[in-house]
Amino acid sequence: MQPFIETNGTYRTASRHISWWSGTFPTVTFYGHFLANVLRASVLAKRGKYDGAQWYQSSLEVLQSLESMGVRFEITGVDHVRQLGTPCLVIGNHMGMLETTVLPAILQPIRNFTFIVKPSLMDYPFFKHVMRSREPIAVTQANPRQDLKIVLEDGTERLNQGTSIVAFPQGARTSGFDPAGFNTLGIKLAKRAGVPMVPLALKTDAWGVGSWIKDLGRIDPAKKVHFAFGQPLWVDGRGTDQHQTIIRFIQEKLRSWQVEDRVDHENR
Repeated sequence: MQPFIETNGTYRTASRHISWWSGTFPTVTFYGHFLANVLRASVLAKRGKYDGAQWYQSSLEVLQSLESMGVRFEITGVDHVRQLGTPCLVIGNHMGMLETTVLPAILQPIRNFTFIVKPSLMDYPFFKHVMRSREPIAVTQANPRQDLKIVLEDGTERLNQGTSIVAFPQGARTSGFDPAGFNTLGIKLAKRAGVPMVPLALKTDAWGVGSWIKDLGRIDPAKKVHFAFGQPLWVDGRGTDQHQTIIRFIQEKLRSWQVEDRVDHENR
């Protein structure tokens, strides 16, 4: 895998020509590319041939397809993950489908990783084969005690095996950010496994939420995509200070990107 992120840990979409068709019909054009991508990946996954390199390539194609629609990306702080000599837990806010499909292009070239996900992602037509091949940790969000047990046991096992994990502790995807709904599940896992945490702030509403199918919303090239990784944190004591540090990092980045602090759970 050849990382597309620069050696200084940043990436910004270069100026490019956008075709008339893509610029006029970005949503229709993108989903044509995206569904073909998912179908190819699904076939490989069903055959047991979808490895980390294939995941990276599929994800990079999604990013490049979005760019060809006119969507601009700014990714910073990747070196905070790259310079770690250990698996880590990336903890961030959650806006939508874009981060789930693009993060493998950012992280997989650095180290093997997986997600903590909701079970429905394991049941989507075609996409389920791709997701299951990456051995994610599925939690229901209906039974907090059971979810905690699953995350602590399965998460510690993955981390001990060298697989990093991405967690979105707020539960529901939101266009804003609600600190009160940002739980400490990731803190508990990092403490038990003895691994560092890397804060992640993101703004990915260029890929909107759909009316019929939530994950297939409108593509809006006018909205810039941001990923910002923060400095690693190690859990100290109960992790209260580190939890607040992650929240402040996300809030400060979102405000700098002009995202309001608000509670919006329509994007579940």
